[in-house]
Amino acid sequence: MAETAVFPRVLLHDHLDGGARVETVLALAEESGYEGLPAGDVEGLRRWFYQGDSGSLERYLQAFDHTVGVMQTADALTRVAREAVVDLAATGVVYAELRFAPVLHTAGGLAPEEVVTAVAAGIRQGSTETGTEIGLILDALRQHDGSEAIARLAVDSRPLGVVGFDLAGPERGYPADHHLAACRIAREGNLGLTIHAGEADGPDSIWRALQRCYAHRLGHGVYIVDDCRLQDGEIVELGPVASYVRDHQVVLEVSVISNLHTSGWGPAEHPVGALHRAGFAITINTDNRLMSETTLDREFELLRRHHGFTTADELAVTERAMQASFAPYETKRRLIEDIIRPAYHAHL
Repeated sequence: MAETAVFPRVLLHDHLDGGARVETVLALAEESGYEGLPAGDVEGLRRWFYQGDSGSLERYLQAFDHTVGVMQTADALTRVAREAVVDLAATGVVYAELRFAPVLHTAGGLAPEEVVTAVAAGIRQGSTETGTEIGLILDALRQHDGSEAIARLAVDSRPLGVVGFDLAGPERGYPADHHLAACRIAREGNLGLTIHAGEADGPDSIWRALQRCYAHRLGHGVYIVDDCRLQDGEIVELGPVASYVRDHQVVLEVSVISNLHTSGWGPAEHPVGALHRAGFAITINTDNRLMSETTLDREFELLRRHHGFTTADELAVTERAMQASFAPYETKRRLIEDIIRPAYHAHL
């Protein structure tokens, strides 16, 4: 797929363990003695990690076993975090929020606090090298207990650059409001709260994330379309949950290519264009750069080809992402006024 010109990009939804370099996974496996990789060469492993034919979120998530498997030491976490910032900067990202689940990186003996410290060290290194600014989001997993401890860790880790708390993992069968106490800890600790909802399940999951857990943003959120009536590909009527999401401009962290891989939609069938034209507050994200072989430029190129996006649309979505970020106000103002608007206006 052809790349567009690199504009300043803003990324709100990207998983650290879903964006590791294949070469790094191989190197870390050799260093640690990890023997579970399904291929021993770069191209073979790259093909295995690609989840374009997965067809479901549950199958898609299986690919994380091996990236997580080699990210079990402080040095490995620092390396992957630093490389993530460098790779994002190379594709024009000026601000990103990277998320990870500390409990997945404790098999080698690290405490969750040590995991966060190691990741934060890599983020500092990458940001110093590139100038790209990063906020960290700590994930608790819907299918696990212990979400309250992760929420407390997120609040306590604000000095390390943690800006938010998230519920991730399989959506079906694991309602967000089973983790109400954790969400309350994050909100009362003045953190941003984003919840994976509407990625694989419909309006009820979104309703629980918003009205029971009080999420600020929705991770994915695309199945809000199930509460809409479409005619000739356009949204013509909204149900009660969809009306709330649009009328209150709840930000949707849409990751189009990832959604294609887990839903079975074709590129033109994804509801992102219809949602955008109907006034929903979409943002565009990568989710898992390794498993979906994507960048923000590739996401926007798909939107141009299949959903009629223009440079003005890209600017609107990028500004919205920056405004909806959990960054400080002055960071938002500076990046929008000094970097984002001037770059896009030069091409309008």
